[in-house]
Amino acid sequence: MPSALRRALPALALLAACAKEPPGYEGPHERQVRKAMMQLEESSGLTWQKLPVLEERTRDEVRAFVEKQFNEQMSPVEFASAEQAYRLFGMLPDTLDLRAFLTDLLTEQIAGYYDPATKVLYVVKDVAPDIREITITHELMHALQDQHTRIDSVQTLRGDNDRMVAMQAVIEGQATYEQLLIMTGGNDLALRIPGGWDQVREMIRSEQASMPKFANAPVLLQETLLFPYLSGAEFIRQFKRHPERKTPYTPFASSTEQLIHPAKFFDSIPDLPTRVTLAEPRGGSLVREDNLGEFEARLFLYQHLKDLNTSVAAASGWDGDRFQVINTPAGAALAWVSVWDTPLDAAEFRDVMQRAMEKRYALAPRSGGTGEERTWTAKGRHLTLASGLIDGRPVVVMEDAPAAVTRRLLPLASVTLQEP
Repeated sequence: MPSALRRALPALALLAACAKEPPGYEGPHERQVRKAMMQLEESSGLTWQKLPVLEERTRDEVRAFVEKQFNEQMSPVEFASAEQAYRLFGMLPDTLDLRAFLTDLLTEQIAGYYDPATKVLYVVKDVAPDIREITITHELMHALQDQHTRIDSVQTLRGDNDRMVAMQAVIEGQATYEQLLIMTGGNDLALRIPGGWDQVREMIRSEQASMPKFANAPVLLQETLLFPYLSGAEFIRQFKRHPERKTPYTPFASSTEQLIHPAKFFDSIPDLPTRVTLAEPRGGSLVREDNLGEFEARLFLYQHLKDLNTSVAAASGWDGDRFQVINTPAGAALAWVSVWDTPLDAAEFRDVMQRAMEKRYALAPRSGGTGEERTWTAKGRHLTLASGLIDGRPVVVMEDAPAAVTRRLLPLASVTLQEP
């Protein structure tokens, strides 16, 4: 959780209720833990099934934990293929050592963490008291969640990046929102804070930007770190308006689309993503397959256009996607297929995609043609942008391959769609 919100809201912190402490927990920071346990139980509606365990860690021990998580959750080959995918999308610079940078970044960010494997809440020893108080409350919420759902299921999900990001956002969003409610006396933040929820979001974003590693991180890393807290907390705020729903993880949101547009989750018939299945690529071997989702699709567009409104609008008709990283004899290639709600949504995305590709590769506007398939050769790459229909559904296909690869790697006939 971004750490200086307490410093930004010193007066509001005084509004927190000073209720009688429950018995039970004994250990470090006993008074604060007991108070936060009771407040979280009352605010979230979840009950403690067993007492939490809290231990302190040094900054070096936090770094060791981050490195251990990398080793356990992704093999070096998996990590390298994910890094390659985002480089091919142009969302990571070729010179960045992603693992080393992320290790430094997360070590800078973490003031505490809850480990589902050990069922222990860890707090960094050298953090300031106000940050420690925020951290304990936030991580206690994760401990409470873990007694009602398997929060480590996010870590074991493979091949569905979009769903993983959505689940993580629900988990982090609930911890963020409940912690903020406690800080502001248990009332709706929009009513309690001048400027409302938008001001809270801006404070969190500004606080993160003050950290050196975060401030120098690529946009992809900045926004994917912020999304679970900002959009996740907003999703939980909407969840609180549906009292008939007991927990926000029965079921979890299935896509970042549902986090960005909560009505698509809360409607009587939720809007679930279309499943896109890709065949083995022609002319190369498969290295990695995954998806981006609406959130990362808009990040891709923003990376190259630097136009937030256009990027958000163009990605808003997303209904599913799948990409492949392909090793060809001439080098690495990327093929990406996305399906859209309407033909108009697909056409808008295709046209904005064309602008993004033109910006990225310094191409003249409309130099790739204006038909259903548009092609370019630039900077040693052969680029294709095509639109069409699969079983009546509008799709957009983008391929970015070495210039020597002129044959389509994923023709439309090799793609199948499965409705939810």
